Amino acid sequence: MARYFLRQLHKLLLVVALFAVGSSQAQTDMDAIMMNKHQFCSGFDYMHSSWNRYWEGTLKRTNENIGTITTQSVMFMPNYGISNNLNVMASAAYVWTEASAGTMKGMKGMQDITAFVKWRPLVKMLGSNKLSLFLLGGYGAPISNYVVDYLPLSIGMGTKNWIGRGLVDYQYKHLNVTASAAYVRRSNLTLDRTSYYDTQLHLTNEVKMPDAAQYQLRAGYRGKYLLAEALLNNWTTLGGFDITRNNMPFSSNRMNATSVGVTFKYTLKTNTHLSLIGGGSTTLAGRNMGQANAFNIGAFYAFYFKK
Repeated sequence: MARYFLRQLHKLLLVVALFAVGSSQAQTDMDAIMMNKHQFCSGFDYMHSSWNRYWEGTLKRTNENIGTITTQSVMFMPNYGISNNLNVMASAAYVWTEASAGTMKGMKGMQDITAFVKWRPLVKMLGSNKLSLFLLGGYGAPISNYVVDYLPLSIGMGTKNWIGRGLVDYQYKHLNVTASAAYVRRSNLTLDRTSYYDTQLHLTNEVKMPDAAQYQLRAGYRGKYLLAEALLNNWTTLGGFDITRNNMPFSSNRMNATSVGVTFKYTLKTNTHLSLIGGGSTTLAGRNMGQANAFNIGAFYAFYFKK
């Protein structure tokens, strides 16, 4: 019975990966994939996200003054294997936004750069079972002086972020389950005005930003050429306040979101240096967030500096 269930799950995940789209990248800080020693991988990922319904606090609504908000980005991601169990990776994105209605104009420009160190301190093998533990540390910061006080059309939050993540991965033959949790420490913001109002008046241009937590559960198929996974994501802001009625979002709002998606990565059999990625996601629940649908596609090339 158990083998039958695993065979059916295997088939289902393959079908989902080939016909659905979801939030995906190449090897990232949220998966259990490592580059080998002296292996370098880099490429570009295009992402498209849009929403016309959002949560104003816990109230789900639309707003004809902005219509549909669309965000697009192109991200460059290099990754290098210092050893089989120690990788360094980075990402930088160019982002542009637009609203389909109203007078608010979209923005565009370089957003943030983020770098991670990914360490696998533990790998345990027991027959066809493999258990791995990963620890990651990262830092991110804006790489352009974009306007942050312009949500929902700002291209980024504008904070400096320190990220710590733990990840546990279990693999049985070609099937895997991966769970991760992260804490995001965020710096304060400086606005281009001398005062602001959240739940009270502040006669300063500095905004104290709440920290955040991020959780992810992913499960799927991890083969020699095809990787396909289903994802459950959660982002929870550890503080903040709700958008006031008929007002614009503010940087220190409580922004929570839970989404589901799928992701796939296919390495070409005729050219194993080249991989194609894709995926998609949809937001199930949120607070002070848009109910976004997103998809992405990309291509990555990997090679060895040494044999």
